[in-house]
Amino acid sequence: MLPSFLKPYNVKTENLIRIGPKSDGGYIVHKESINLTKKIITCGLNDDWKFEKNFTKLNNHCFVEAYDHTIDKEFWYQRFKKDIIHFFLLKKLRLSKIIKMFDYIDYKIFFKKKNIHFLKKVVRNSKKEDEISLTNIIDNFEDIFLKIDIEGNEYEILPEVTKHSEKIISLIVEFHDIDSNLDKIEKFIIENKFLKLIHIHANNYKDINTNGNPNDIELTFVNKNKINISNERSQKSYPIHGLDYKNLKRKKDIELKFNE
Repeated sequence: MLPSFLKPYNVKTENLIRIGPKSDGGYIVHKESINLTKKIITCGLNDDWKFEKNFTKLNNHCFVEAYDHTIDKEFWYQRFKKDIIHFFLLKKLRLSKIIKMFDYIDYKIFFKKKNIHFLKKVVRNSKKEDEISLTNIIDNFEDIFLKIDIEGNEYEILPEVTKHSEKIISLIVEFHDIDSNLDKIEKFIIENKFLKLIHIHANNYKDINTNGNPNDIELTFVNKNKINISNERSQKSYPIHGLDYKNLKRKKDIELKFNE
């Protein structure tokens, strides 16, 4: 069972919305956070920007800054080569998979003008050319929607998230290998004066661990000074039907249970 500090505060279901696909890459946000956002900062892009694309359709006044040092020309070349091989081996015959072969074109269209992808790794402190601190990214900006999925490195930058949380409208963060990092997650949630947890979902790519808990979880926070949130904990069942969807479609979603 999950510790009680991971139980979200209560938000009416009608005030929540899913942005992005009904699969991996889609997240639950508070509806009020959309129009309040001036800038989306994405730490960890991979080859999926559907969340950012859908968000900017709902709020076309905000813009995106994405940071991922792995999505370079070599990445696209290797991915396209692999897709072509699979296509001729008759492994990519579904229309959705054929369309996905040409993601690079959509990537170039989306990341132009006001939306920017930086080939930099987000770290806590660094002077390397291919690395940047979250403080340098956030400085001089307000009303930020921050999205973090950096494969375990999120724990390194949590102190900076806390430091700048007053500027953050909403935060989505995927925590990896939670059993060995629960103390860090608890410290972040309890010590943060502005961000309140409003949603939790388990990533089902990995099986549950020996404690019956997921290995990776996706959390949504909102700034309590920007959006009015109840002080009562949610009594909802997670995943929420009609909002949450399996990250990996061929595996069962993970039901979450909390210690009281």
